[in-house]
Amino acid sequence: MQKFCKYLLFSPAICGVMLFVNTAAFAGETSGKSEINQPQVLANPDARATNIAPDEKMAQVTSVSQFSDVQPTDWAFQALQSLVERYGCIAGYPNSTYRGNRALTRYEFAAGLNACLNRVNELIATATGDLVNKQDLATLQKLQADFSAELATLRGRVDAVEARAAELEANRFSTTTKLQGQVVAVVSDVLSGNTVNGAEITDENTTLGVRARLELLTSFTGQDTLFTRIQANNILSPNIGTPEGNLFFAGDGTTNAAIDALYYKFPLGEKTQVTLIANAGAADDITTTVNIFDGDGAFGALSTFGTRNPIYNQINGAGLAVTHEFGEKLALSLGYLSGTANDPTPNNGLFNGSYGALAQLTIKPSDRITFGLTYVNSYNQPLLTGSNAATFQDIAAIQGLPEEEVAFSSNSYGVEASIGITDNIVLGGWAGYTNSRTLKVNRGEVDIWNYAVTLAFPDLGKQGNLAGIIAGIEPRVTSSNIAGLDRDADTSYHLEAFYQYKLTDNITITPGVIWLTSPDHNNDNDDVVIGTLRTTFSF
Repeated sequence: MQKFCKYLLFSPAICGVMLFVNTAAFAGETSGKSEINQPQVLANPDARATNIAPDEKMAQVTSVSQFSDVQPTDWAFQALQSLVERYGCIAGYPNSTYRGNRALTRYEFAAGLNACLNRVNELIATATGDLVNKQDLATLQKLQADFSAELATLRGRVDAVEARAAELEANRFSTTTKLQGQVVAVVSDVLSGNTVNGAEITDENTTLGVRARLELLTSFTGQDTLFTRIQANNILSPNIGTPEGNLFFAGDGTTNAAIDALYYKFPLGEKTQVTLIANAGAADDITTTVNIFDGDGAFGALSTFGTRNPIYNQINGAGLAVTHEFGEKLALSLGYLSGTANDPTPNNGLFNGSYGALAQLTIKPSDRITFGLTYVNSYNQPLLTGSNAATFQDIAAIQGLPEEEVAFSSNSYGVEASIGITDNIVLGGWAGYTNSRTLKVNRGEVDIWNYAVTLAFPDLGKQGNLAGIIAGIEPRVTSSNIAGLDRDADTSYHLEAFYQYKLTDNITITPGVIWLTSPDHNNDNDDVVIGTLRTTFSF
């Protein structure tokens, strides 16, 4: 019985040589058409026509690479390699060829089989000393008896795991889709400041709001992504008489759920990524905003201004984005989004309504340093943060037109930077310039500037934490020749600080404060301080 088991251990060699030599003979006897199912690469096309002398002796080889007519692409290469290099029982011809496509004689078959059997006998004799003896079997039986309870428990656990795995397999959500979610709960209040632009700040009550998101990430090929997000958001920013300091995560104030984002991203070659955006697209769906604090409201900065360069906010809606990487250090992103893509009425639609077109060159000289050079061309897409003048809050009244007939275009230019000084200190910032022109009735143009410097402290106090400081000037009209829209005479400073603390892998708490000096770029206004406490649940 033991001898039979030994032969079973080495039966692959016997079966392999029989299969290999019989297949070789079959290949030599059949027509070329039958070889379609077993593709071969003939290294020497003239090999079939070569006559083999009866007395031409074969030479033993130790590596399949010694055969000049055997290629790794040959269908039987692995079998031949195993017989040559593992068992050493295949010989070649003196001219270093194997001639695998020629017919096999019965004598050659007998010689090859005999060589492999001899080699198997040698391997069996060598391995005899490693066979299990009766004493070893007795020891194993004793151990099995001593640990029978533990083995039974382990067997039960394995059965339970298998049953659970079968249940999950039968009831899993989807074979192609992953479900993830996020809840952002925010407590906020105006801590200081009474009057802005001659009006009293009335939104001084402490509020609690929630933004809830469910996200479906689907992949059909393993390289593409269909992203679907359903959101409800009742968070409101306090009305302080100016868009400055508004909270990035604020919503419409209702708990109505809707598809907030929908896009399909797929590769076009090795270096190009294409994104088709059907709804609620934004700049961060097109390119990087080069800001460590851009956490889309759930993480990082609290304010719209602190999250990203304000010129990025002039592009949103539905459209197309393409990013091409020229290498590890340089990428070009292009995108076009329309805010009225689904509206067929006059002066709307994909190309005739409001839109934003973005082009950005992202330069990454090293892992710690990133620069962005950004251009945005937009139509009827105002800035979302800054002074009342910079965000065109009263443009309809100034032009004397209904809201739907207002027309203005903008060209914006931005420079962004992020520099990792150390693993725990990141210096960043940006500068943005916007030139906007009114296109109806009261024609003219304005120049708008904004700047910021950021300082981040990743992993401060604990892995996964983030402390941040943001100091800058929100969008400010520096010159204007539009009647009724004056430049901002003074300068307001935006100062923001927060500490994002990671309680668990799924929960973070971020207390923070936003301090606006001379809000709306008006020294007559009281300084305003807004306090927030954000808690983010991820699952």
